[in-house]
Amino acid sequence: MNKAFKFRIYPNSDQEVLIAKTFGCVRFIYNKMLGDKIEYYKSTNQKLKNTPAQYKNEFEWLKEVDSLALANAQMNLQTAYNNFFRKPKTGFPRFKSKRNNKKSYTTNFVNGNIKLENDFIVLPKLKAVKIKQHRSIPKDYKLKAVTVSKTATGKYFASILYEYEVDIKTVQPKTILGLDFSMKELYVTSDGIPAQYPRYYRQSLDQLKREQRKLSLCQKWSKNHNKQRIKVAKIHEKVTNQRKDFLHKQSKQITNAVDAVCIEDLDMKGMSQALNFGKSVMDNGFGMFVSMLNYKLMEQGKQLVKIDKWFPSSKRCSCCGTVKNTLLLSERTYHCENCGMTMDRDYNASINIKVEGIRLLLE
Repeated sequence: MNKAFKFRIYPNSDQEVLIAKTFGCVRFIYNKMLGDKIEYYKSTNQKLKNTPAQYKNEFEWLKEVDSLALANAQMNLQTAYNNFFRKPKTGFPRFKSKRNNKKSYTTNFVNGNIKLENDFIVLPKLKAVKIKQHRSIPKDYKLKAVTVSKTATGKYFASILYEYEVDIKTVQPKTILGLDFSMKELYVTSDGIPAQYPRYYRQSLDQLKREQRKLSLCQKWSKNHNKQRIKVAKIHEKVTNQRKDFLHKQSKQITNAVDAVCIEDLDMKGMSQALNFGKSVMDNGFGMFVSMLNYKLMEQGKQLVKIDKWFPSSKRCSCCGTVKNTLLLSERTYHCENCGMTMDRDYNASINIKVEGIRLLLE
């Protein structure tokens, strides 16, 4: 299995210059190779196989940065390029913009070129970079690769990928929980307990509007514009960190409490666009929560059961099983005309999801 540890790094001024140069070279080689692929395909109707090495004689400054970073840029481009021809819905690869404030490059572990020791990480070309290591790495973990990234607020991070072997024993599910997605609460459990998501984005909306209004009045690409851009980016960064912290704690709490979790297999992006509730749907990060829940359950040998998105969990009565023909989104309380049962709409759906999940587990 693979596991990544993300640590903040503190490069000195010379290292910052070299990192910035590596970001630029990775972006350049990606764009150059993509442009050549497009021109070659237009003229010959065939795919071009090009590598960073063939550009180094013409652009000698490419030799100054880590060659593995350029090789990974080539691999990323080739993967995106091939995916377009295999699955056209994925979209054609786009050129990378110099104006993008989030930058990164990946380098691989080869012949001991990367080391993590004594609050420093040794990286190719950069040598020893100061790192804030907030957790220890088990000795049996094998280092595979490192991704160096710079956030929109100017912070540097190193995401270190490790490979390890683990014998996961499958847990026979005895305690099962159903979760129904809720735009307001994040989810409601089959025990009737809501997540009570604090809606961090909504809390910061007034401050964000005020700072974005100031940013719109600044002259583009000026020093004041960059300072104000960082202020806006810090607000977004804080909201993101708050959301991730909440989701990690909730997913960990559920994983430790039950043996299996049942949820609906929802298309969150499609929901945000179709229902015109983009802020509410995307704010709570339900898709991210499901991903966290999935890998945490897998690590403990537990299961995440996904119910078909067309299963009528909201329209079905959890008491008698009667399915309503129509149920408006504005109806937050479910009332069954057959048996007279009345309860919260999401609570009723979570019970149905749990029952359907148990049925799938027994198949």
